[in-house]
Parts: sequence; C-alpha cells; structure tokens
Amino acid sequence: MNVMETIRVSMNSLTTNKMRSFLTILGIIIGVAAVIAIMAIGNGSKASIKEEINKLGNNVLLVAPVMPMTEEEINQDTLPSFTWTDVEALEQKSSIAAMMPRISNSSKAAWGRYNYNATIVGTSASFYKAKKFSFAEGRTFTNDEMDKRRNVAILESQAAVRLFGGDTQNVLGRTIQIKQIPFKVIGVLNTQPVTNLSYSTNDQIYIPATTMMNRLGEKNITGLEVSAKSPGLMGQAQSDILESLRVTHQLKPSEPDQFQVMSLSEAAGAASGVDNIMTSLLGGVAAISLVVGGIGIMNIMMVSVIERTKEIGIRKAIGAKPRDIMIQFLSEAVIFGLLGGMLGVVTGIGASKIIEATAHMTIEFTISPILYSFLSSAGTGILFGVYPAYKAARLKPIDALRYE
Repeated sequence: MNVMETIRVSMNSLTTNKMRSFLTILGIIIGVAAVIAIMAIGNGSKASIKEEINKLGNNVLLVAPVMPMTEEEINQDTLPSFTWTDVEALEQKSSIAAMMPRISNSSKAAWGRYNYNATIVGTSASFYKAKKFSFAEGRTFTNDEMDKRRNVAILESQAAVRLFGGDTQNVLGRTIQIKQIPFKVIGVLNTQPVTNLSYSTNDQIYIPATTMMNRLGEKNITGLEVSAKSPGLMGQAQSDILESLRVTHQLKPSEPDQFQVMSLSEAAGAASGVDNIMTSLLGGVAAISLVVGGIGIMNIMMVSVIERTKEIGIRKAIGAKPRDIMIQFLSEAVIFGLLGGMLGVVTGIGASKIIEATAHMTIEFTISPILYSFLSSAGTGILFGVYPAYKAARLKPIDALRYE
C-alpha cells in the first residue's frame, strides 16, 4: 500500500465516527491553543516593556525602599518611606532633570451624574517630564499650588471621558469631586500608549502631592521616578540620590542604604525575568494537555484495534505484512495529532486576538511556538500511537478471523 492510499484509508477510518474523532483530539486542541496563547501574551509583554523603555528613554531611574530580607526585618513589618523633604532635597541636585514622586490611592471621582473609582496620584509639578507626557490642553501645577496645597487636578485622557460622559470640550476650569472634595481641572494629558509595563488605562487623576498628604490623608510617598539630565549622568544621579536620602534619613555610615535605585532597563529586565518564569510555568501546564490528549489518542486507537480485529485478519490473510498494519494504525494516530495541532493553532490565534481586544494587552506571534506546538502534536500522535499500532501488527490472522 503506497503513502497516498495509506492516508486515504486512514482518513476514511477517522471520518467514520466524526464525533468520536473530535473528542479524541480535543485535548490536543486545548493544549496547543493554550501554548500558542500563553507564548503570544508573553512575547507581547516583552515587546511592551521594550516599547516603554524606548518611550521613556534611557535616562530614567526608579527609586524604591529596600525590601526586607531577613526574618527579623520581615517581622518588623515596616518599610522606609519617602518624605517631601526627600523630594525637595533631590530637586536641588544638578544631575536630576525631573522627578515624579508617587502617592496613590483609589477614590471615587465624580462630576454631576458621572463617576468612577479612579486612581488618584499625588505628585510633583514636573511629573509629566519624568513620564514623557504631553498636554492636550492646560498646564501642570505651579509652585504656588504645590506650596499652598491647592485643590487642582490634571486628568489623563480617559479620565476626562469617564468624568464628563464624552463631553471633553472646554473641560478646563470645571470642578470635579474627589472623595467629595472639590478639585478644579487645570489640565488634560494626551492619550498614552497602553503597555504591559505601565499597566495604564489612561484614566488616572494627578493632584499635587502636598494636597494629597494634607487633604486626602495619604502620608507615604511609595516611589520616585527620576530623569537624569542625560544618559551620561545616570551614574552621578544614582550616587546623588543615595547620598541625599542617607542625609535626609540621618543614616549613620555603618547603616545600610534604606532605598535602592535601578535604571528602567534593570527594572524592565526584572519584570521580563518574572514574565519568562510565568510563561514557562503556564506553558508547562498547557503542555500537560498534550499528554492528556495523547492518552486519549492511545485509548481510542486501542478501541479501534479491537473493533477492527476481523478487518486486520482479512488484510493479513490476503498478504498484508505486519509492517503494513503498523504503518496503517500509526498513520491514523499521526493524523489525529496533526488535525489537533492545526485546529489548536487556529484556536490559539483566535483566543489571543480576543484577549488582545478585550483585555487591551499587546499580543505578538512568532513562528517558533507555532512550529513547536504543531510538531509536538504530531510527535504526540506518534508516541501514543506506537503501542496500539504494534498490538495490531502482532495479531495472528487465524485468531483475528475468529474474533467476534
């Protein structure tokens, strides 16, 4: 029997019971689809991180408290926090161009009948420079507004849409309510690209950090984002930050730093490393579905051998060799795997597109996981089809013909 004839007979056998064949390859479909979707999300996340770095530039430093490492430090349950004195001291450093301190909470923001649960960010007047934001209209906070803790607010683009119901023309000067406290809108930011690193939904509201601490009761600055004046001054800026924080926090020479400074590239590398680990773990879980699908193929092939025992006996009686029988059943198992792989690839791409549209995540397909998944599904068919094919090939013609 030639190759084309073997494939034709195998396809006829599989299409005899379409529902059983579909249920057999369902595990393969799910496994391949999951691998494709997970890898696409992981690749998209890495691409978003690179995009964020390119957008913000290579002169950005992130400052955060040193996390507790020993059991004693963990039991103390206290993290050092930034103060406004820290911010004012750092603003005097010649190596620093702009800075974005961050105090945030989630509060109800409202205007008339429109409201939503917004992320309120207390920050400095130069925050938009550190974040490379631009204004669609309006301005940033003045020194007077910062010093006198004025109730003024700057809206991200979607915050304006959500607060004003789409009526975003001439919003400057309107008064919104944050925690039932009135705030005057003085600026609206342009829409920012949504990336997996920033997790922004473009609906945050920015107010002076001094106002945040005085009016909304948030006292702790949780992080700083600092822009050095140039990439060449990154090292100097990092040293200036650590030195200044040691002075303002009155640390002794023998005491360790309470804060750590990382470049955006280092932070992105850490985030990418976590993404890689999660992608690998989830990919491994998804690959288990391929094994489950393979067991399903082996199970149905064993049933097929029993159901077609007499057919095997007749073929052997008219001259078919054990090799022909083995190739026949093995080809059916491989076709199961290939069909499951093809449908899984299509399903995975479709699921990824749905996730991209609904969750606003960046999805990126590469040929490697698609090819890997497709070949793995074919390999699964071979691996789990060998034993049933071997059993069929070993049947003796006389015993097979007697089988009822």
